[in-house]
Amino acid sequence: MANWLISIEGTLQGRHVALGLALLAAMLHALFGALQKGRHDPWLTRAAIDVCYGLMALPFALFVVPWPEPHMWVIFAGAWGIHSVYKLLQAMTYTRGAYTVVYPVVRGTGPLFTVLVAGVVFAEHYQPLQWFGVGLLTSGIFGLALYNMRNLTLERDTLISALGFAVLTGALVAAYTTYDAWGIRATANPFTFLAWFFLIDSVTMPLISLKRLRATAGSELIPLFKRGLLGAFVAFFSFGSIMLATRLDRVGEAAVLRETSTVFAALIGWLLLKEKVGLARALLMGLIALGAVVMEMAG
Repeated sequence: MANWLISIEGTLQGRHVALGLALLAAMLHALFGALQKGRHDPWLTRAAIDVCYGLMALPFALFVVPWPEPHMWVIFAGAWGIHSVYKLLQAMTYTRGAYTVVYPVVRGTGPLFTVLVAGVVFAEHYQPLQWFGVGLLTSGIFGLALYNMRNLTLERDTLISALGFAVLTGALVAAYTTYDAWGIRATANPFTFLAWFFLIDSVTMPLISLKRLRATAGSELIPLFKRGLLGAFVAFFSFGSIMLATRLDRVGEAAVLRETSTVFAALIGWLLLKEKVGLARALLMGLIALGAVVMEMAG
C-alpha cells in the first residue's frame, strides 16, 4: 500500500486519489466534531477518543510499520505541541458554544490560513479563479455560522468567547495541517508518520482530563468509552485520509476540500440532532460545495 501511494505522488492518478481522500476526510471530520459535542463533556470525550486511538496505534507503531528515521523524533515533538494546543482550544470552544455555530467558524478560518501558509512553506501558487473558489467556500462557511447564530437560543451568554476560541482553533487547524503535511513528506513511509503520530498524540488529553475521568460516575464510563472507540476509528480514517492527500497533492487544495465538512456537519445536525435545514442554509451549503468545486476544477 505504501509503495503504491509513493509511486503515484505528483501524478494525475495521485491527484484523483487525493481528491477522494480529502472528501472522505471532510465527511468523517464532521462526524468527529459531532461526537465531541454530544452527551458527554467535550474534555472527557476527547480524552476517551485519545486513549482508544493510542491503544490502537501501539501495535502498529511497534510491530507493523518501519521504525521512524532519527530526524522524525524532532518532527513528532513539534506535531505533539501543535496538536496539544489545538485540542485545548477546541475543547474550550465546544464547551462554550453551540456546535452548529462554532464548528463552521473553526472550519472557515482553517482553509484560508492554510492556503496562505502553504504558499510560503511549499511554494504553492494558485490561479485567480482558485482564490475565487476559496472566497466562495469561506463566505458560505461564515454565512452558515451567522445564520445559525441568529437562530441560536442556547449558550448565548458564552457566544463571544466561544467565537474567539473558534477563530484561534481555526488558526491551529492551519498550523497543524501545514506542519503535518511537511512531517508526512519527511519520512519514507507515510504510515510510519501516522502510526507514531497517533501514539504520541494520545497522551495529552487523558492526562489533562484525569480529574474529570476520576469524577465520572461508573455507569457513564462504558458509554463514554464506546463513544471514544467510535471516535478513534473516525479519527484514524479522517486524519489519515487528509494527511495522505497532502502527500499526494497540494496542501492548500486538500485543506479547502476538507472544509466541505461543514456541509456534512449541517446534514448531521439535520439527521441526528433534528435541526431544521431550511432554504437559506441549503443555499449556503451549496455555496460551500461550489467553492470547493471551483477551487479543484480551476487547478
